[in-house]
Amino acid sequence: MRALVAGMVGEPADVLRLESRPVPTPEAGQALIRVKATPIHASDLHVLRGRYGFSPEFPTVGGHMECVGRIEAVGPDTAVGPDTEGLKVGERVVAVAVPAIPGPPVAGTWQEYLVADTRRLLPIPDELSDSSACQLAVNPLTALLLVTRELDVQPGEWLLQTAAGSTVGRLVIQLARHLGIRTINVVRRRAAVEEIKELGGDEVICTEDEDLVQRVAEIAGPDGVSKATDCVAGEVGAQVSRALAPGGEVVVYGALSTHRQTEPAALTIPLQARSVIYEAKAVRGFWLNRWFGTASPADALSALSEVRGLVADDVLSIPQGQPFPLERFTEAVAFAEAPAHGTKPLFVFEDGRDEDNR
Repeated sequence: MRALVAGMVGEPADVLRLESRPVPTPEAGQALIRVKATPIHASDLHVLRGRYGFSPEFPTVGGHMECVGRIEAVGPDTAVGPDTEGLKVGERVVAVAVPAIPGPPVAGTWQEYLVADTRRLLPIPDELSDSSACQLAVNPLTALLLVTRELDVQPGEWLLQTAAGSTVGRLVIQLARHLGIRTINVVRRRAAVEEIKELGGDEVICTEDEDLVQRVAEIAGPDGVSKATDCVAGEVGAQVSRALAPGGEVVVYGALSTHRQTEPAALTIPLQARSVIYEAKAVRGFWLNRWFGTASPADALSALSEVRGLVADDVLSIPQGQPFPLERFTEAVAFAEAPAHGTKPLFVFEDGRDEDNR
């Protein structure tokens, strides 16, 4: 089989090579998946650069998040059929390859075949495209967990979020609208304001020409908001903290102020100690990998099933990905790094079936 392998830590375009490897053999409790589509996330590239929250052993197959494919075979004594969520050989499934932290690394998704724990496989209906299915397990799940589990935002409450134009930010807006939650959405560019409003954002703050803290007070009242998410860090993250009401909390899940994760100032959130102490504001992190490490397989599949239903019911809309064959990996990586590329690059594998789902 073909596999995209990084021989060492480094820039993805420099260290990735297309190799031929043996098709793996599933062990007990595992299934062999023939991959149909798998995305290129920024975090996948950070892993290869050695700048993420875990580091695999090199050489390693790239792609450490999610994919969609079909079950080709199962390991010995592995139950499949109507008593295992409908899983069977030939079933189209989402495979969750997010490494559980703490936990051992898992096989990368940038290859034609991989083995996966059957407890991490979610059946996918035919009406859901490969493009949507292979993006279920990271961004939509993150949006759902942030809003409903981490912050438990209730209908009618304000939710303040940065990076509103990001994939997760857009999904949060859609989910909040469905749940009756009001959103204050922070963007960097004035040109993005109308787009966020058309998507359903209630209020939009543009840091290009507006003061974030002042605008939050004007929108939500002088006390500010009680719940917020931040995916930018740096000074913007600090402003979100200052905009919180006493006792409020912000969940930080990214640092988009530096996509290469090398600028210390952009990775630092300068908090005001008096505000944190006397107003009891909380700043804490969320990392999907760690969530998978603490959630039981049943809880993880339950959350993924909820996401699958929201996407199937058109509550959450996942933008169509840009397909690339594995051979064009340098072009795909460059596309993933391009500013405002607007769509997720996907590695796609043709298997001669499911013409409508390519």
